[in-house]
Amino acid sequence: MNEDCAFDCSNCELDCRLKKVKLVMRATTDYNKLIPFFIENEIEYSGEEPVSTDIVKCWEVTRQSDGKLLGACVLAVREGEFIIDGIAINTNYRKEKLGKLLLEKAIKEVRELDGSSIYLVARAPGFFRKAGFKAIESDKAPQFFECLTCPQYGVGCHPEIMKLEV
Repeated sequence: MNEDCAFDCSNCELDCRLKKVKLVMRATTDYNKLIPFFIENEIEYSGEEPVSTDIVKCWEVTRQSDGKLLGACVLAVREGEFIIDGIAINTNYRKEKLGKLLLEKAIKEVRELDGSSIYLVARAPGFFRKAGFKAIESDKAPQFFECLTCPQYGVGCHPEIMKLEV
């Protein structure tokens, strides 16, 4: 197993595609490569972010055979708070626990940086609840998510603002 890889299928009892397809998880500095992937996988993205974002770390999961991007996660800091600025998995791989592994990498990174919490806007809140995130009211959340000022927020789009105490 590669030290950057989170997949050790040798002792795994699950019968999943990950045993048949070699995947690589690694940190990447190529944030711009992740943007089209987030858009393709229904994570909203606007090139005009009203709040300054400092990227802490990005991770990608690729298929070893051809380098196809299957998953990505971006940990960032806005207004002094850690946020998951994007996390997405290719629709064909969403049941393979890739999102869980990426999220665990981000949580571990925040702990190593002595962070106390992580915020995100969840379009799949059930997934994040399983990891311990709790929904918070928008008026109790820091005002650094574009969603709160979007005209579709609460009309055609109903994400949950969530927080995890690490």
